[in-house]
Amino acid sequence: MVNLKNVIIAITVPLPSIVFYLTFLKSSSQSPPLSTTNDAPHWLPNLWTWCTHHPLLLANLLFFFNIDILFWLIGFVQSSNWMIDLYWTVIPVMLVHFYASHPFARADRARSVAVVVLTWVWSVRLTHNYFRRERWEWGQREDWRFSDMREEYGRHWWWISFFVVYACQQVFLMGICLPMYSVHSSEEPWSICDFVATIVCVVGIVIAYFADTQLYDFTRKNEILKELGMPVEPNLEKGLWRYSRHPNYFGEQLWWWGLFIYGWNVGHGWTFVGPLVNSLCLAYVTVLVERRMLKKESRVDAYRLYQKTTSVWIPWFKSSLKGGKDKKL
Repeated sequence: MVNLKNVIIAITVPLPSIVFYLTFLKSSSQSPPLSTTNDAPHWLPNLWTWCTHHPLLLANLLFFFNIDILFWLIGFVQSSNWMIDLYWTVIPVMLVHFYASHPFARADRARSVAVVVLTWVWSVRLTHNYFRRERWEWGQREDWRFSDMREEYGRHWWWISFFVVYACQQVFLMGICLPMYSVHSSEEPWSICDFVATIVCVVGIVIAYFADTQLYDFTRKNEILKELGMPVEPNLEKGLWRYSRHPNYFGEQLWWWGLFIYGWNVGHGWTFVGPLVNSLCLAYVTVLVERRMLKKESRVDAYRLYQKTTSVWIPWFKSSLKGGKDKKL
């Protein structure tokens, strides 16, 4: 019953923004606009005009009211901020369609189609990984980092969570999705740089998929071994994880930096801020994850050795403790 309730919440929670935006699109496509009819409030023409000329601000306002505030209220009532993890995989898809369908939009069709399709592929991969990791349950737990902070901040967490969990997510998500806005605000023709961007995005998605799948298989294997009372493997050092301690993070960064290349190619180099902030955030998350690994006594020695011999992000040859290359490669 709890799971069904969370399913209903997750499906209905974005409806305020969706209904508002569809109403705006319908109004802007009418001739004369719905806002000029006798039954329309006198302030609607100004509202629709503002929405037409300020797509970025409109997207941020919808995010603020529908996610920052509404998600936070739901998380407060449920004592769990599980929904933001799920919507990390959905919001970029909503944003790319927002920018592509907005009356302000103008874009090279090939570039627009490439970005929309790749965003969907990225989202399907990440959504599948999320539900696979969560055993196909909706909202059974929140991110362990939020759970740790809930214990750390205690009775102050109810208001701190608004900024740490939601307002910060707006900065990250709106920032890394800026190239989607850039692509749909320029008719610069498709070029060789767009091919490069496409390749980088595809490679990033593929690397992240295989890295996450290998991690999932490793985790499931250890769970089975534990149930059978057999020793578990302390570290995952096979596949992509042999050459990088966080290949999933590396693949995710490739995707976002590849998306930036699309924005850079249409003259919006300033959009580098988004993937840069995301990379800095992942660097911090990497530190948190590795500290967590080192707290587990059963794997601390093996993981310290793993740290000394394996690249952090970028896949590279395994090193010996003396700094030389592993001759067994």
